[in-house]
Amino acid sequence: MEDERKLAVDLFNAVWTLLDKAERTPGEDAEMVHTAHASVYHWSRVGTHENLARGEWQVSRVYAVLGRAEPALWHARRCLALCERHGMTDWDLGFAHEGMARAYGVAGEPDLARQHAEAARAVPVKEDEDRELLLADLATLPV
Repeated sequence: MEDERKLAVDLFNAVWTLLDKAERTPGEDAEMVHTAHASVYHWSRVGTHENLARGEWQVSRVYAVLGRAEPALWHARRCLALCERHGMTDWDLGFAHEGMARAYGVAGEPDLARQHAEAARAVPVKEDEDRELLLADLATLPV
């Protein structure tokens, strides 16, 4: 179980390495999609509800970055549903709405994107550093 948890973490972090790359090849884009899905799969087996929600958020982010609205929305909805079902608040709920806003922005739905961006801003986030990360991500929305 500990090996699988380490694998989930390593895969999650590998996705960030690819997301942060200024220019990716088409092969790296495919690797990023597969790696994000693999991370969520392993979190679903050994992680908490929070780990799974964060993984779904990351998959949504990958698809949004790649301009693929339908899967971005599908995974953003899963993230938000997990947060709501398990009473997650704070950072997790804020980023769930950020993911919805980003996915709706990619889908060409600016009104829904703005609604979720406002919902994200309204979530009380306890830690200043977490709130700053959320606000910084909201500032990069495509709407």
